[in-house]
Amino acid sequence: MKFNIKSNILLLLILLMNAFGLKAQSRQIYSLQQLIESAMKTNQLLTIKDWQILEKKSKLREDNIKKYPAASLDGNYQYNFKLAELTIPAGVLGSVTTNTGLEQLLPQESSRFTLGERNTYGLGLSIYQPISQQTKIKTGIDINRLDIQLTEKEKLKASQQLRLSIEKLYYGVLIVQKKTEESKANLALVKAKLYDAEGALNAGKIISVSISGLQASIAEEEQNHMKLTIQAQDYLSDLSYLSNINVDSLVLRDTDLKEESLKVLNEYKNDAVANPDLQIAQLIKEKALLGVKAAQQGNIPDVGAIAGYSYQFGNPILPTVNLFVGLNLKWNLQDLFTNKEVLTQRTFQVKQAEENISYLKNQLNSELAKAWRKIDQSKILIGVAQKVVKYRNNALKEQTDKNASGMNIKTEILEAQAHLSQAEVDLYSAKLSYLMAVAELNSLIGK
Repeated sequence: MKFNIKSNILLLLILLMNAFGLKAQSRQIYSLQQLIESAMKTNQLLTIKDWQILEKKSKLREDNIKKYPAASLDGNYQYNFKLAELTIPAGVLGSVTTNTGLEQLLPQESSRFTLGERNTYGLGLSIYQPISQQTKIKTGIDINRLDIQLTEKEKLKASQQLRLSIEKLYYGVLIVQKKTEESKANLALVKAKLYDAEGALNAGKIISVSISGLQASIAEEEQNHMKLTIQAQDYLSDLSYLSNINVDSLVLRDTDLKEESLKVLNEYKNDAVANPDLQIAQLIKEKALLGVKAAQQGNIPDVGAIAGYSYQFGNPILPTVNLFVGLNLKWNLQDLFTNKEVLTQRTFQVKQAEENISYLKNQLNSELAKAWRKIDQSKILIGVAQKVVKYRNNALKEQTDKNASGMNIKTEILEAQAHLSQAEVDLYSAKLSYLMAVAELNSLIGK
């Protein structure tokens, strides 16, 4: 019976280990580039921008049709319950003398004629070709093209913001994971100190020691470790949302921490013309200028050529078939006054666009200088942190050699390892801060 219980427990443990192993195997390691590619393919905001671009292209094709003749077909059917009558009184046309010498009235007696039919039909086709409005139509088409470019730039801006957000979260997770390793080393050190203190106290080698203080330090390190774990979970959750990858299968591959070859700051300022915000501001100005042009063209009267064909049955007064050609004029004189205010408004929009461009250029130069300064600062921190790591490695080696000779205790080695871990975290953080600053710099120039 005991053997069966032990066998069942062993079988359950094997199944649990296999299930855990399968779960671990399903966890895929993702690089930064893989996360970015996944986000670009699945991000809904970018998909919305794609639909907006297609919508505006359709609007461009719609307005382009307005350049060509517009055909209008109409028809009607009418049943008349009461028909009109024409009455001709006797003698209304005068009179004539007959051969007998008598006067005869024309007509001789009153006559009544029924006009039209109970059922009347009509069919007409007219074609209108705008002439004077061609320039205004062209301006509208140019505005539609600018709207397409604006939406494309907005999509580019959204994709670059998405890329930068993923890069920051990615580097943030790696930094937190590195800090978690430091936290583990500190926790092991404090636990070792508590163990040594409790052993010395029990052996009577020391009279009093702050056991509670060491226990509090352990609790603080455990609290710090939990905070880092929560922070990593939050970063991974945001990264999972942006990349559309299940957070349970999200494992990050460590990144290459090599420095990039950078140009001088002034060259980056020259390259900033590709910044999406600046390009959008330029397009808004061009659109405002076209708005001014459209307002000026609004004073032109609407003149166009018209031609048509009509057929009707049931009205004897009108011709059954009629072909016609001519010119059509339409001019709302009130527009002469309202367009003046519209022109003023559009002019103010141009001024706003110009000020916005100037503001964005100044802001962009400031942000470029800030990103460049972060890169320089990160380089300095990397150099200092490398020295600290080197010295901490030497210190750990010394403690290890002493331990091999029996000249120190395990706590001193753990303390040296904790200091080394902290130095490695500082170096790692400085290198990732450098990469984040480079990513910000590239994002500012639209790269």
